[in-house]
Amino acid sequence: MAMKLVNRSMACVISDQSFVRECNLRSKSTTWLFVYKKRWLRDAILQGFSDQSTRWFKIAIADLLKSLISPGEDFFFLTASGNIFFFVCNTRQDVIAVNLVSKTVKRIPASPLGPRGTSSWRRSGMKLLATGSDHFRFLFAELVDNRPVLYEYSSEIDTWTSTEARENVGIMPRASCDREVDYIYLNVSNGPHESIVMAVESRSKDVPVILRLRFNGGEHGTRQQTVMADRLHVYGDGHMVIVRSNSVGNVKARVRMVNGIEIWGLGPNASHWEYISKLPSDILKEISKPYGVMMGCLEKSGGIIKIVLVSNYGCLWEIIWLSYDIGRDYWTWFPLPDCKMEGLNMAGIGFSRGLTLS
Repeated sequence: MAMKLVNRSMACVISDQSFVRECNLRSKSTTWLFVYKKRWLRDAILQGFSDQSTRWFKIAIADLLKSLISPGEDFFFLTASGNIFFFVCNTRQDVIAVNLVSKTVKRIPASPLGPRGTSSWRRSGMKLLATGSDHFRFLFAELVDNRPVLYEYSSEIDTWTSTEARENVGIMPRASCDREVDYIYLNVSNGPHESIVMAVESRSKDVPVILRLRFNGGEHGTRQQTVMADRLHVYGDGHMVIVRSNSVGNVKARVRMVNGIEIWGLGPNASHWEYISKLPSDILKEISKPYGVMMGCLEKSGGIIKIVLVSNYGCLWEIIWLSYDIGRDYWTWFPLPDCKMEGLNMAGIGFSRGLTLS
């Protein structure tokens, strides 16, 4: 089933309509990984890879963005949900929403906190929710004068609202349960010994709740490890992934190798982080390669935790996609074909579900 890139619209990307119908039927259960790559200030490319495919697909996004982009503006991919994609402009410090199916592009009004560039957005502290073919909600949490505040934009009314969160009284469900809990979890701040997470009821207007999750820094089943340089923490959807590593070769070269990956979730009464599972050694051997720098993102849906880790070593990029089925206690590694990052910069990465093609 062939796909070909054209420079007109998402509806024209795919030539085989039977593939389009099949993809749309499976859209709710299909997870997509999107990578936005570019040369400096030009030649930006958005690519997608699904958990049911064997190749990367190029998505015609450049022409849609041109209607709002001036020459020299610097754009990054922020997040996605369904057919809605968010890009942030560092030059103007605003957010642009793109609907790949309706081919509409819209600047989002500045939040009550004012204009925000790429560095102001924390992936674990925001959530985009498609609420139909054309509308969406966008939520993010911030500390304002040491007060945790939820900001929410609704495309239906084109308005921002803000709500100060209250403290947890010890009745929160555990996000690591197999069932889907009715909360959106947004990380407000993350420290070496405590994370502040905001729990927002997804289907009500109740005041969001603040969870203060303690972390002892220990490695499950072995000696305690507290050196922050030896681990990367990735947060999202009420969970935390710890990527543990050790130095290899010349210490001055700052080359590291992954030696363990763990998933943690909300403990009883959401008072601390609780260990859930560790990546099996056979998968660890397959994915462990030298790296210089690493970043990642995490999402949970349908009882599945999805993790992507992006590393760079010697100007070469490596992308690792892992998933963990909570109910089955089962890890999966999705080997990815080369997405041809050589000579390009990473300008955003993220997961999404519910993408339709026409």
